[in-house]
Amino acid sequence: MGFIMKIFRTIVSTLFLLLIPVTLVTATSTSVRILYLNDFHGFAEPYKPYGADEEHGGIAWLAARVDQLRREKPTLLLSAGDMIQGNNWANLFEGKSVIEAMNLMRFDAMTAGNHEFDFGRDLLEKRIEEARFPVLGANVEGLGPLRPYVIRELNGVRIALLGVVTEDTPVSTHPRNVVGLRFLPLRETLKRYLPELRRQADVVILLSHIGYQEDRKLAEEVPGIDLIVGGHSHTRLDKPVRVGATVIVQAWEHARVLGVLDLTLDKGKIVAIDGRLVEIRPVQGGADPAVYSLVEKYRKKVDAALNGRVGKTEVALDGENVRKRETNFGDLITDIMRSVSHADAALLNGGSIRASVAKGPILVKSIYTALPFDNYIVAIRLTGRQIREALEHGVAGVEDGAGAFPQVSGIAFSYAPAAPAGARLREVLIGGKPLDPDKEYSVATNDFLAAGGDGYTAFGDAIRASRDFAIVGGMLKGEKLLFSDSGHWLRDLVIDDLRVKGKIAPMTENRITELP
Repeated sequence: MGFIMKIFRTIVSTLFLLLIPVTLVTATSTSVRILYLNDFHGFAEPYKPYGADEEHGGIAWLAARVDQLRREKPTLLLSAGDMIQGNNWANLFEGKSVIEAMNLMRFDAMTAGNHEFDFGRDLLEKRIEEARFPVLGANVEGLGPLRPYVIRELNGVRIALLGVVTEDTPVSTHPRNVVGLRFLPLRETLKRYLPELRRQADVVILLSHIGYQEDRKLAEEVPGIDLIVGGHSHTRLDKPVRVGATVIVQAWEHARVLGVLDLTLDKGKIVAIDGRLVEIRPVQGGADPAVYSLVEKYRKKVDAALNGRVGKTEVALDGENVRKRETNFGDLITDIMRSVSHADAALLNGGSIRASVAKGPILVKSIYTALPFDNYIVAIRLTGRQIREALEHGVAGVEDGAGAFPQVSGIAFSYAPAAPAGARLREVLIGGKPLDPDKEYSVATNDFLAAGGDGYTAFGDAIRASRDFAIVGGMLKGEKLLFSDSGHWLRDLVIDDLRVKGKIAPMTENRITELP
């Protein structure tokens, strides 16, 4: 028995040692630091997320932490995209304010995210020209200022920075924003560049705006990447994740944390990795003065334009959970869409709603923050079969927090998230009656989905089936299109409705039922 126990303890000890990263630090070892940020979306000021009791984030406080950490060892500051669009602090100035902040913070490089394209190609080119750091996009063709990669030398270590953005960018921004651009397959792009980068550099870092699950697949399938600094999925990775020979990191969202990764190298090879996320909170006296001054300059301009009060809500409006379930904010917005367009139903992708609104007075800027995109309402004639197809698509990526998840009005449906994607939908009602697959209904949505955004092909297919289908001035036309108000953004119509109502207290209404 004692002999068996001795063998057992030996096996356990051996397995334990195998789980510990081997660190071969010698007199010739070199240490470098990577600081990283992703999915900032212009959230420069500290804010209280839905359900939180204290403020998070604040780019001036993050900048101060960057300076502190830079003083400790040679450092690169990197971004994995979606920086210049989202919050009013960015949107009202078409991303110019963000680039100015990044210049002050001395970013070393960023990759373009899909939302970098939201202001259109010409504006993105202008923002890239203003940046005092390279903006990368190896798999984007047709946008001259984007560079595929750069190589930096840091403490004697040659580091290659290669940037890629999701191939889905043409459907995750409005199609008009990417006219003339091509988004090439990621694996082909990496296989093109990685061999030459491995010859030129000791370390290859991929700045990736494709989402955590896709990063894992790349790490499994494409050799030669030492580190993936990821974005797009807003994933919080408190510690680095190793997949094969590749390490993956991602720093959540909105400057609420700063990613820190220390690499130890010996003779050009990584021998140790230590990573963490640093929480960012607005602490008295802890802000970078120059960045704080810049934030305040633009904040005052935002307040001057958007500080008007439009109403009051007696409950918090949930914009945080719109990608995974029905929320009272989603119900409120889609009800307004259906009312304005006089449609039978309304469907909005949850990804169009970007923030919550706290209980209490509702300011113009609160609605602009929650609905930052320049989208307008359209209503389209769809068959019941097409509506079912749209809803099925909407719930297909719920486990990944996909922005396509539907918020609805005039519709009630149930679905089984455990079922395979494409076969999850169960009962669907419109106006309280079972959906008729052959009957036509009028469905309100936004122009982004009508153009096929977020993969909602049913809307665009219906319009293109019109006898008089045409594209005029970049907008869809046809007999299936029953309502189109390009003169008013959705957010402004929501503001108008709230001003009329004055006081609201919306609750969820069991429009979406999740089955076991």
